[in-house]
Amino acid sequence: MSNPNNPLPLVLASSSVYRKALLERLGLAFHTASPTVDESPKPGESPEALVLRLAEAKASAVAKGYSSALIIGSDQVACIDDMILGKPGTRERAIEQLVFASGKQVRFLTGLCLLNVATGQMQTLCEPFSVHFRSLSKSQIERYLDAEQPFDCAGSFKSEGLGIALFERMEGKDPNALIGLPLIQLIKMLSKEGIEVP
Repeated sequence: MSNPNNPLPLVLASSSVYRKALLERLGLAFHTASPTVDESPKPGESPEALVLRLAEAKASAVAKGYSSALIIGSDQVACIDDMILGKPGTRERAIEQLVFASGKQVRFLTGLCLLNVATGQMQTLCEPFSVHFRSLSKSQIERYLDAEQPFDCAGSFKSEGLGIALFERMEGKDPNALIGLPLIQLIKMLSKEGIEVP
């Protein structure tokens, strides 16, 4: 597939169904490729530095398969203070995360990178978004997890689903960033590469 207003293929360097669904909203032709990247934080690395490094690493890993393309890399962490909450993976770990988040502010940091393989031009940024959790009982947490099973989601919830019921309020410029791809900033980056949306 090609984009009529852009001769370069657009590639999402992600296997995330959530990011793919967000990018589809822009109406651009693209395909996906799964990057192989070690996502372990480096000693002393801040959450902001981590998501920027991983967004760049994912784009660069996928770029090796192309001589010319625009590659979108993205990475996200959820953190309370500077403690990173990863994807829980299990119900037990998700319960722990949501008990810990109850009544607190959780910051979501999403690293975004747009790499033009032909020119080597790389645009990057870190988009913050904050969620203030209600005080939650263990039974509320368990009912939520049974209903939605968000075990592959950083912070153990899906804001685009029933997870919204866990919040008191949200703060940020782009609610899409919370799901994993800051579309407002991505549109600006694409515009600098000559791709206009809409």
